[in-house]
Amino acid sequence: MAPPQTNIDLYTSGTPNGQKINCTLEELGLKYNVHKIDISKNEQKEERYLKINPNGRIPAIVDNTVNPPKRIFEGGAIMLYLTARYDPSHSISFPYDSSEYWEMVEWIVWMQSGLGPMQGQANHFYRYAPKKIGYAIDRYQTETKRLYQVLEERLAEQEGKGQGLWLVGGKYTIADLCCFSWVNWAEWAGVETKPFARMQKWLETIQQRPAVEKGVNIPDKFEMKEAMKTKEGEEEYTKYHSSWVMRGQEADQENHK
Repeated sequence: MAPPQTNIDLYTSGTPNGQKINCTLEELGLKYNVHKIDISKNEQKEERYLKINPNGRIPAIVDNTVNPPKRIFEGGAIMLYLTARYDPSHSISFPYDSSEYWEMVEWIVWMQSGLGPMQGQANHFYRYAPKKIGYAIDRYQTETKRLYQVLEERLAEQEGKGQGLWLVGGKYTIADLCCFSWVNWAEWAGVETKPFARMQKWLETIQQRPAVEKGVNIPDKFEMKEAMKTKEGEEEYTKYHSSWVMRGQEADQENHK
């Protein structure tokens, strides 16, 4: 079945939360227009963007295919919207209200409420914070590892049931893609993936999907993994990203005294 003709505006940046939507659109073969939101310049807090996403974060979409146009923000909501409307054959989803559908939702919410926030805090204290706080680094890296173990055990359970490599229903879906988006940034949080053998295989398999290879390089080339191959590259990448993260935090502190 050919993908439907769509006209979707995507507002994104090269982060785990942005990449999972880029990859979803690519997996579904949908046509979309990329609008880069430069979070290094705090563009996500500008009035024009706050009209699209009042939370001032990426990603967001405006689906101009429908009348009136539909705005959706929050990554999990966008993934569910796109598959509900544009995946009638359920290539990366499940029929609404099936048992598999609700399992898929569980893992998306698990990522949104657990893995993403915890690994995000590990990123912050390990990479960005001007003062290294050992307790905070240990706390969030440990919690990230605990959540990786949850993934590892789920994948083992699925394998034992003959469900193959995937989190739900024996096939690759947005549940896998949602969780992958953060696991793919593990080294940025200072966490190793190799101790989790099944998760590592799952990670490498998803990385090789053509839609994912393309999606992670939107709107800019995904350079973190290459930078991490040398000490100099790691330090330069960290320095650049730390500077704008801290500027953004200072702006938030000023606005919310």
